[in-house]
This record gives sequence, C-alpha cells and structure tokens, in this order.
Amino acid sequence: MPITVICGHYGCGKTNLALNLALEAAGDGPATQGTTVTQGTTVTLVDLDIVNPYFRSSDYAAILKNKGVRLIAPVFAGTTLDTPTLPPEVQSVFTPEAGRIFIDAGGDDAGATALGGLSPGLIKAGYELIYVINRYRALSQTPEECAALLSEIEGAARLRASGIVNNSHLGVETKMEHVLDALDFAKRTAELTGLPLLYSTVPDFALNGEEPPEGFRTVRRLVKFAWE
Repeated sequence: MPITVICGHYGCGKTNLALNLALEAAGDGPATQGTTVTQGTTVTLVDLDIVNPYFRSSDYAAILKNKGVRLIAPVFAGTTLDTPTLPPEVQSVFTPEAGRIFIDAGGDDAGATALGGLSPGLIKAGYELIYVINRYRALSQTPEECAALLSEIEGAARLRASGIVNNSHLGVETKMEHVLDALDFAKRTAELTGLPLLYSTVPDFALNGEEPPEGFRTVRRLVKFAWE
C-alpha cells in the first residue's frame, strides 16, 4: 500500500511510530517484520498534525532529511503560531511518482478532521489507516474507550481504519512486562472494532538485546520531551 495513515489518541505515540515507519522504509531502522526496502523509492512523511503544536513529525526534520526522507509540514510548523493550514504540496502525495507515503494525522477527531479534506484522494489512491492505541494513556485505557474514540476519528476523517497497532508504553520507564500486560487489552480492542491487530510495538531499550516476541515490532524512541 503506497499510502499509510497513522492516527490515534493524543500521546499514544503515533508520531514516534510514524517516524520509525518512514525511516525503516528509507532503509534506516531495526530489523522488523514486513519491512521491504526498494532502492530508489522515494519516501515521504506528511505531518498532518495541524491542531496540536507538540510532538509533531516536523520537529524531527533534520533526522528525516539526513536519511533521505522527504517531509511535508504544516505551513506554520516550527513557529509559535498554531494555525490549521495545510501546505499546497500535500496534494503531491497523489501523484504516480510520490513513492511511499506516511501520514502522521492529528490526535482524536479534532486532529483527524484535516484527513477529511484528503479523503477523496486517499480513497482513490488506496490507503491503509492504522489506529494506534496505548493502554497507559488517559481516556484510552479500556478497549471500550478506544473503540468509541476510533468511531469519532473515522467520522471526522471520512475514512475507515484498516488495522490496530498496540503501542502501549510508559516512555523511558517501559519494561517488557508493561508491553506484555497490554496484549489482552489490545486483543479485546481489536475484537470490539472488528479490526485485525497488526502487531504490538516494543521499545528497543526494553528488549535488553533480545529479539522481540512473535507479533511484536521493535521501535526506537525518537520523540522525546523538550528537556531531554
């Protein structure tokens, strides 16, 4: 699928996942299941988070550029303004030469509204909408809360989710036991939404040098707090 959209609740870790996926597609990242790198393929990450000025993909422009990933950012990204304006070049993702596209959507239904304006193009081009969940975030700690939130996101985006990624973590405090403890939560959320659980993520530092269990995908912690 040439276009992958990553959405979810504020603070679920979708931006960190989007960065990992884009960098892996460009050939830079831990060995993971289902990752195929084709030489010469253009990789683009679209920062569609035009509502929340924190933890945007745009904040990591230097990392992306260094690895050859094209970034399409909101018009006022990197400034003190928080104006919901999409750059005109976002329409370029629907061209044949666009390559591999990852879209980091805004959190919740408010952030997903921008996707609604792109929905005709996404539907025509073909897309995969990944719903990221995190058991340890407020307002999304139960499968029922996650299912209700997804319904709101789909309505605002005028798109349907394709699958779920369990990204349950506690930041730098994450241990393997935290990741494993969230697995039943993720499976139940998948049942309630009728969507497949694509995989669960585990931070590389929580593995202690071991391989991830079956059904898990290693991610690097790229998104950090301002004081780190």
